[in-house]
Amino acid sequence: MPSARKPLDELRETVGRLGEQLPRPGGRGVDDLVAELFGGGRTAPGRPLAEVQADLAGLTGLTAVKEQVQALVAFLQVQARRKEHGLAEAATSQHLVFLGNPGTGKTTVARLLAEMYRAVGLLQKGHLVEVDRAALVGQHVGATAIKTDRVVRQALDGVLFIDEAYSLAPDGDGRLDFGPEAIEVLLKRMEDHRHRLVVIVAGYPRLMESFLASNPGLRSRFGREIRFPDYSTAELEAIFVSIVAQHEYLLEPGAETTLRATLAGIQPGEDTGNARFARTLFEQALNRQALRLTRDGSAASLSRADVSTLTADDVAEAARTLGA
Repeated sequence: MPSARKPLDELRETVGRLGEQLPRPGGRGVDDLVAELFGGGRTAPGRPLAEVQADLAGLTGLTAVKEQVQALVAFLQVQARRKEHGLAEAATSQHLVFLGNPGTGKTTVARLLAEMYRAVGLLQKGHLVEVDRAALVGQHVGATAIKTDRVVRQALDGVLFIDEAYSLAPDGDGRLDFGPEAIEVLLKRMEDHRHRLVVIVAGYPRLMESFLASNPGLRSRFGREIRFPDYSTAELEAIFVSIVAQHEYLLEPGAETTLRATLAGIQPGEDTGNARFARTLFEQALNRQALRLTRDGSAASLSRADVSTLTADDVAEAARTLGA
């Protein structure tokens, strides 16, 4: 019977295999190896710029946001052309502040912007890593730097999107808080990897000001702000109708009137949910439709039209369920 392997022998073999993977002169760096081991390795080919721009243009509303994003991309294209002509590039920060209430499209635009940055050659991968305070801040000394570094490595060659970034700022109550440590580590890594990382911080407009003022280095790193307005009633209706069509449903005649009245009763602000409310309303309408269709028995006899149509009552009941 073969003798059992000693743990020390296994350790030697493991170290040997790792040694064979260490970068040699002219080879890949440690960050590349870490990204390959923990971040999924090679990425698929990116989409053409025109295709990503078409997706941005197809978003409901956000006219001013679209114009600012297109201006950012156009600037990068011109700077790339200047470089080809042997001219100096204008050094500007691509890190951004997204100001807006929940459900106003911040994450969607960030994802499209990451793809655009890849298409114009600013970022190699153009992926989006979305995190919040919990992903960056540890519970004891030393843990925050480790967690923040791990997130940064995952985001290298792409965009790091920090939602509710104001939660990293100290709250002033005197309690021990490692949020400011995460900010310090992040600022250092933004400088270390300034050619491989774009950071977007996002949150409520009234709270992001205190975040930017919490550390002297933040203002200089984030030179541009993009404001995401709340959606109008007409825009929320268009979003709801597009969700209905995307899922192969129809609104019966009269249902749009009920929908419009429901959305008109929502007061814009931090608690409305914006596009999220439109999606939640749609999901609740599906529940109400299902209850209506199965109230009298089996679903086996339902026609295609039955299972594809949302009625005014479905929408009204969904709104009542949500307290709208």
